Amino acid sequence: MAKTATAYVCSECGTVSPKWLGKCPNCGAWNTFVEELQTPKEPEKGKTAARFERPRPLSSVKEEKFARIPSGIAELDRVLGGGIVPASMVLLGGDPGIGKSTLLTEVAGTLSKAYKVLYVSAEESVSQLKLRCNRLGVQSDTLLVMNETALENIEECLDGVQVLIVDSIQAVYLEAMSSSAGSVGQVRECASRLMRLAKARNITVFLVGHVTKEGAIAGPKVLEHIMDTVLYFEGDAENNYRILRAVKNRFGSVNEVGVFEMRETGLAGVKDYAGIFMSESRGENAGSVVAPFFSGNRCMCVEIQALVSKTVFGMPRRMSLGVDYNKLVLMLAVLEKKANLPFYSQDVYLNAMGGIRIGEPAVDLAVLLALASAYTGSVVDAGTACFGEVGLTGEVRGVSHAEKRVRECINAGFKRVLLPKSNLHSVEGLKGKIELVPVAYVWQAVREIGKKQTKSAE
Repeated sequence: MAKTATAYVCSECGTVSPKWLGKCPNCGAWNTFVEELQTPKEPEKGKTAARFERPRPLSSVKEEKFARIPSGIAELDRVLGGGIVPASMVLLGGDPGIGKSTLLTEVAGTLSKAYKVLYVSAEESVSQLKLRCNRLGVQSDTLLVMNETALENIEECLDGVQVLIVDSIQAVYLEAMSSSAGSVGQVRECASRLMRLAKARNITVFLVGHVTKEGAIAGPKVLEHIMDTVLYFEGDAENNYRILRAVKNRFGSVNEVGVFEMRETGLAGVKDYAGIFMSESRGENAGSVVAPFFSGNRCMCVEIQALVSKTVFGMPRRMSLGVDYNKLVLMLAVLEKKANLPFYSQDVYLNAMGGIRIGEPAVDLAVLLALASAYTGSVVDAGTACFGEVGLTGEVRGVSHAEKRVRECINAGFKRVLLPKSNLHSVEGLKGKIELVPVAYVWQAVREIGKKQTKSAE
């Protein structure tokens, strides 16, 4: 039998060393050596070449159909793309105390009613896990739990298991490797071993992953590459609301988000987003504009807030939360050039309500109008929403799904919507339900909010 040994491999150039080195002697990179298992293969007698599957026409390949498994949590199913895919690998990351273990405990309780589920708690004792189950109301005679950190021992307990939950992957280790649990080599080898087990035994695997100070999954990036789905829990631990975002999904959209509220009985999905992404006092102060945006297949209305104040330093400050900083800088430049609103002596702060991150260009017009409103003091009416992409020449360009955006504004109770002129023909059938204000240039949009303020003052 071949003896398993460990070696250190440079992640930049692939140089192999029997011990860890701070600097690679080949490429000169620092801190790139990671531990890997080295198992020499013994040649089999009478075997000259490995068998492999021959190429065949695409038309002869049969499409594999699978039925998704409902997790019992509608928001999680939405983010996963409609449910859990059997024999898939799902990685759930997030800050400490954000609710990763709580969510997977609820999922384990639901799935254990129809499937054999094993919950491996590598960081907590089974007594602590029992306390959390009691708090969440999870009562099951078929849910298997264990406290184990050695992956070899976990493998021996997988007979008949259909769903495996490991909390967390950084606490699990392989005894064949000399490095400590949580190291780069341990995390990668443990995840690779679990991936092979999941595909070979048709086991659905959920992994909990810690995050670094930068917010990324701790461990090598290859950990995310071998996963079928990577989910991130976002939000403040002191805030009751959490956002679950898919950053990788081989079986669905990567732009889906789920909204949860942390309660005494656990995490609960939120269906009404008005109280999260829109404030009750909108329409009372300047610098607040609402825009419908798409996240995956879901359209939601979010409030963009801006604050402008005179700088006391030589260099004005710009800060953006939830909206890309570069987008903020571009919108300021467009306002200065095309709407004659100078911001060179103003500190500018921009925020998307509810802690959500917005990346699509359809919110450009809302960002621009929020900045213009904050600078001029013109209050945007609470019944007004807007959407559209803004170009550097000052034009307001059309966006996709204009009709769905307008319908979402109608459902949210808005009376007026500013939209690109090029999108007007696609929403003609909604004229009687909401006031449609087409704009072609940014100065027209800025003038419209000024008109509304003048009418309100009269």
